Amino acid sequence: MNQVWFVGAGPGDPDLITVKGNRILESADLLIYAGSLVNPELVQRSHANEKYDSNGMSLEEITPLMVKAIREGKAVVRLHSGDPALYGAIVEQMALLRAEGIHVEVVPGVSSLFGAAASLKAQLTLRGVSESVIITRPAGKTLEHDHITEYSRHGETMAIFLGSDRLSEVVSKISHPPKTPAVVIYHATWPDQKIIRGSVETIAEQADDAGINRSALLLIGEVFGEELPGHIRSELYS
Repeated sequence: MNQVWFVGAGPGDPDLITVKGNRILESADLLIYAGSLVNPELVQRSHANEKYDSNGMSLEEITPLMVKAIREGKAVVRLHSGDPALYGAIVEQMALLRAEGIHVEVVPGVSSLFGAAASLKAQLTLRGVSESVIITRPAGKTLEHDHITEYSRHGETMAIFLGSDRLSEVVSKISHPPKTPAVVIYHATWPDQKIIRGSVETIAEQADDAGINRSALLLIGEVFGEELPGHIRSELYS
């Protein structure tokens, strides 16, 4: 079929790709993958004759490769880390492909947020503690202003992506009480995973002491503590 598959690779553990995603990956003739964000084992698992690391490549370089392969009747897979729906930058790619008359299908993946929650054995939403999860990112090269301060005033569970290179700046914007549990998790589900537990007032320094300044997720909320104040037992099993 005249289409490109956008596949979520999952958070790092190569076994956390979906069954459908793995099947499509193995059948690819052309594979374009997200560099160091995707486990090399998944890249090796693909039988594609052509493989390109998209790190450092522009859309104007990537798109013609996919278009040419499709025109030649080849199976094309664009492999994204985690789930493509979260900070995956897939809309721009799909728009260029559709302009060429090429159909796109998306296969979801396990987000690093859910990989992290599994590693922490945490429940992101917990009755009486937090009923919501706020997913956001700090301002930076591609975002002029963020809303971390406003969002954190709700006191709900927060997951902050793409800010591990400036944690002190990010944490300074948080409105949660200073003693609120906070976690930095580096390379969630990878073999070299590191988990740093602390609080809003300590987590930036702890992460810096551990040498973590990239590829990490910041999680904030009472659901990550040991005491779970206000927790009400779920009625599902009452």
